[in-house]
Order: sequence, then structure tokens, then C-alpha cells
Amino acid sequence: MTYLVSITSQGQISIPIQLRRKFGLEKTQKAIVSDDADKIIIEPVQDFLELKGSLKTKIKKTPRQIRRAFEEYLAQEAIKGLR
Repeated sequence: MTYLVSITSQGQISIPIQLRRKFGLEKTQKAIVSDDADKIIIEPVQDFLELKGSLKTKIKKTPRQIRRAFEEYLAQEAIKGLR
């Protein structure tokens, strides 16, 4: 299905509710945006902090520090994928 969306003056778009529901996108969730020739690709990213409790480790970082480090990691991985 194809949707027509508007681009704001800040370069933002709204993802239609049908697509957000289909891909399980939440309001505060992160996504990776990349290009493939003449297409823009938006890929949902699972929040690392949703895994809390499933890993047995002693992390001496705040949730904010962990989230920031994870976001930086995702950005670096996205850049590597463009090369």
C-alpha cells in the first residue's frame, strides 16, 4: 500500500497509523533511516532496554547512559551499512 505524507519545514514526516501498527512502531521508538538508490528505508529498532532482566550482568551505567550508547552504536552501524 502507498501513502501520501507531508514533509514539515523541519524535515519531519508522520508515519501513517496502518504502517505503525503493522510494524509495531511506538511513539518514542527509534528507527534506522537509510537510502537504497532512489528509496528511503525506515527500519524499526528493538529497544535494548526492553531486554532488561533477560541478561545476567552487572552494568554500572544509568538507563539514560545505556540508551545513549546504544543509539550511538546504531548510528555507527547504519553508517557502516552505507559504505
